[in-house]
Amino acid sequence: MIPLRDAQKTQSFPIVNITFIAINICVFLYEMSLGRNLEGFIQSAAFVPADFFQPGNVVADARSVFVSMFLHGGWMHLIGNMLYLWIFGDNIEDRLGHVKYVVFYVLCGWAATLAHGFAAMSSQVPAIGASGAIAGVLGAYLLLFPHGRVLTLVPFGLFTQIRELPAILVLGMWFVLQFFSGILSLGAREQTGVAWWAHIGGFVAGMILIKVMRARQAPPPERGFF
Repeated sequence: MIPLRDAQKTQSFPIVNITFIAINICVFLYEMSLGRNLEGFIQSAAFVPADFFQPGNVVADARSVFVSMFLHGGWMHLIGNMLYLWIFGDNIEDRLGHVKYVVFYVLCGWAATLAHGFAAMSSQVPAIGASGAIAGVLGAYLLLFPHGRVLTLVPFGLFTQIRELPAILVLGMWFVLQFFSGILSLGAREQTGVAWWAHIGGFVAGMILIKVMRARQAPPPERGFF
């Protein structure tokens, strides 16, 4: 299922969410400008579990966790992540406020990256992408707007339909897929290239943090699109 937009209205302009999207796009364009040097840049700047858990420079290790949240491996990786952030992030910013949302997003990204690190401590593969932090946004959205309506592209074999579905179904199924994929990945000899445990860790962190940070009371969910 691919979400297209939600029906939950916001009361404030999502300046932080838009800024995060802009930063991700700008960083990706910088990556594309590196050409042959891109692989070396990713290896040196991104979070690598095997390197992180070795004694070393604490500042550099912390920087790698943060930088990895804004790096992407291709256009589809970027577009997919930014679509989810655009649809769901504005509502979380609206409930938390601008400053709290910055803290929330970064903490979710850290929790997601470390969850992946502990699940693959010997991996030399750089972990990149905003999906861990965005998973935190999804976890918070599920708690705040479980009955919010999400316009979703639903595949049926060779055909697709656009359906209006409750957030608890769309995001709940998303998390179940991540969870079972993460369990299967623990016994795999080779990594799939998807940091399932980053998604799981970020999602759970988002659900916890949205309670700890005491989001403002959400208005009743919108009735829908149709």
